[in-house]
Amino acid sequence: MEDIVVKFGKRIRGLRKRKAWSQEELAERTGFHRTYIGMIERGERNLSLKNIEVFAKVFDLSISELLNL
Repeated sequence: MEDIVVKFGKRIRGLRKRKAWSQEELAERTGFHRTYIGMIERGERNLSLKNIEVFAKVFDLSISELLNL
């Protein structure tokens, strides 16, 4: 069974790629550092609910839609 943090990272990477955004562009849109984005996408960071909310807003999704893993 795949770890939830890894699944979430893959979800963020997939959404970013569908928008044809680089990690740098996603970092600019979220206000997070590019290296933090990379760590999230690789499943190396466990996000807070506040940061999950930021991603939901940037991708124009509800939190539940974003977490639909």
